[in-house]
Amino acid sequence: MSLSGKLGADPRLNLAKTVVLIVQNNQVELDLLGQVFIGFGVKAIRKYMSIPEADEVVKRVDFDLIVVDGDMPNGDGFEFVRRIRAEREGRNRLAPILLVAGHTPSSSVLRARDCGASFVVAKPITPKVLFDRMLWLVQDEREFVECDTYVGPDRRHKHFGPPPGMKGRRQGDLSPEVGFPAGPDLAQSEIDALLNPKKAVA
Repeated sequence: MSLSGKLGADPRLNLAKTVVLIVQNNQVELDLLGQVFIGFGVKAIRKYMSIPEADEVVKRVDFDLIVVDGDMPNGDGFEFVRRIRAEREGRNRLAPILLVAGHTPSSSVLRARDCGASFVVAKPITPKVLFDRMLWLVQDEREFVECDTYVGPDRRHKHFGPPPGMKGRRQGDLSPEVGFPAGPDLAQSEIDALLNPKKAVA
């Protein structure tokens, strides 16, 4: 079931029905995020500091929301997202995914977009920003795209266009190819504007 389906018309009242997976690279941040979700009223929370463990649990448990750190010591959070999206029979293939990043140059934000993340949240994470992004996910009307080079939420809302070779690509669409992280970190408002300008807030 989608996050919006679980939360209903008033998401502020129904978070107890959601099942959340948190994958972070240290115990302090893992516990902090867990406490934030408990404060939101979430009762079912799975927490891991290991990508291999997270890989296993997503095969067995249906999650309404997945929060993963892009920089994991024993695996790549970006590739974790890509694997979830690419698994055709995966039970969490359509789940909303928030990718958390300590460093947010535009290249990393676009890499998160291209691996299929729903949104990017910059560290340090505040409860307000996290809750706001959950509300965005509830209201997210993007279609789910499946092709040879990309699986995930439709990226064309910021003129990124479909992958090269696909019908409908425009001359002004940006290239989906993203190199290694470079440039200064973006603020959360800049990340939001880059990925979803119509809903970006200060």
